[in-house]
Amino acid sequence: MLPPVEETPAALDGAVVCDLGRMEYQEAWDLQRRLQSALIAARRAGAHTPHSILLVEHLPVFTIGPAGDDGNILLSEAALRERGATLVRTDRGGDVTFHGPGQIVAYPIIDLERIRYTDGSRGTDIHRYLRALEEAVAATCAEFGVNAGRIDGRTGVWVAADERGPERKICAMGIRCSRWVTMHGLALNVNTDLSWFDNIIPCGIADRDVTSLAAELGGAVDAGTVRDRLIGHLLGALGLAGAGATREELEVNIVGA
Repeated sequence: MLPPVEETPAALDGAVVCDLGRMEYQEAWDLQRRLQSALIAARRAGAHTPHSILLVEHLPVFTIGPAGDDGNILLSEAALRERGATLVRTDRGGDVTFHGPGQIVAYPIIDLERIRYTDGSRGTDIHRYLRALEEAVAATCAEFGVNAGRIDGRTGVWVAADERGPERKICAMGIRCSRWVTMHGLALNVNTDLSWFDNIIPCGIADRDVTSLAAELGGAVDAGTVRDRLIGHLLGALGLAGAGATREELEVNIVGA
């Protein structure tokens, strides 16, 4: 369970954490946009509104950003639909990736102007923000005995090369930032059916495979435990206190504020 904000050090800014359960991609995207707009409007009005971190498991969907290469989608939209998935052209950075059951997706809606990293970096350094997300995922993987981290020049989190082969991507990332407020985020493969990735060239990287915690550990992993550890590391990496909320509370207290 997340501690209420008032029980954490007063110097920490606050984030509301909401587990949305299983949800269509478009619905979660719409909610992100409303939260991002509310955070921008609150800053302009001089009000203090908490950051948000959304957790969700999507129904099967392939998403591609504006700079993505359609050539990395190996099947037609009709063929994807026949397999039970949709294709969404979204506004995040990055190329094509897959979201679906067995994956934990985290969408931090963060006002970077209010973030202060422990190493002194300014919050509005986008690259430092991405590094913070990567550090949180790597720390989560480490808690389950999986050695993962960054690769220079490649966004996301990768399992280190070993006797099984070269580096393997375990977490994809792609964000959008408007007036220093972020949306979109990361997708950590926990118990994901990795055969879905056979329909694309994931993130446009043809010379590396994808993996999951379950694939690395040789069996299913408790997703709830992974989710809780991930949230703890995300809050720590961003220097935030956390408190849980329902979707209805988000809509009333942040979007409707």
